[in-house]
Amino acid sequence: MVQESPTLGIVVPCYNEEPVLEETIRQLSDVLNGLMKEGLVSDKSFLLFVNDGSSDRTWEIIEEHHERNALVAGLKLAANVGHQNALLSGLMQAKEQADCVISIDADLQDDVRVIREFVLRYREGYEIVYGVRESRSTDTWFKRNSALAFYRLMKWMGLKVVYNHADYRLMSKNALEQLAKFKEVNLFLRGMVPLIGLKSTTVKYDRLERFAGESKYPFKKMLAFAFEGITSLSVEPIRLVTVSGFLFFGVSVLAGIYSVFSKISGNVVTGWTSLMLSLWFIGGMVLISLGLIGEYIGKIYKEVKHRPLYLIEQHLPSAAGEQVGVRDVREDSGHER
Repeated sequence: MVQESPTLGIVVPCYNEEPVLEETIRQLSDVLNGLMKEGLVSDKSFLLFVNDGSSDRTWEIIEEHHERNALVAGLKLAANVGHQNALLSGLMQAKEQADCVISIDADLQDDVRVIREFVLRYREGYEIVYGVRESRSTDTWFKRNSALAFYRLMKWMGLKVVYNHADYRLMSKNALEQLAKFKEVNLFLRGMVPLIGLKSTTVKYDRLERFAGESKYPFKKMLAFAFEGITSLSVEPIRLVTVSGFLFFGVSVLAGIYSVFSKISGNVVTGWTSLMLSLWFIGGMVLISLGLIGEYIGKIYKEVKHRPLYLIEQHLPSAAGEQVGVRDVREDSGHER
């Protein structure tokens, strides 16, 4: 068990969050102040908001609150690099001055009140605490069922993901150090974190209504995210292509035997329609298979380039405790290689 009050960092990736950010900062500040008053976390705890190339006033709001709120720190990325990379940049920055770090989205759909439960589980000795959505009644029927289908598909593909968990979690400094050893460029954090294997538990909560703004994950982006997760962490699709190849080979053998038998018996029927359908079907399967293999080759191409996952343009350290300086933007890849 953790005896002393740990330093807690709360990382919030932000992309065009102007409508909700003021309220997010207020609620998270209240939660963090409450935890400090209880003595559950140290007075060096902080909030780190990561601006992922927003085109609205997101960064200006972070700067304004940094001036008047000692808890608020900011990290401005040089360009929009996507949610997962932005989140990783915040985690890697926060681990330098925190004993444990909680990641949460800025839209306030994840209940901030359970942060206290996260900290209590950490103090009990858990190194990773997953926030699990017990109820999704605020989601639309389509959103709710597509999300459930997403997790079932992940499990079927062999990914070790936590059911109904997104990116609302607590990780200890040790867990983050282990995460930093992962080398991949194609990030799917909710599939990578369970691979760390340290002592973990879950905290359940009800998903809330979005406070303001629009979802950053429409259906098209959700499909792309699911495909990214599957192809980044699983080779099952390639195996399915192989299995399909054997199945079609088996069908072709049966078709060949039937053709020979028909020829010998003199009952030969020339079917233009069946021939054309077969050609189109096999051609389609070949193209799908090539496309899938090409997706994996593309990921290999990205990996071998060793490009930085993000570049930091500006860092605003919180005044809550001693902070670690920021390295030169040209050197900071946010990912040890």
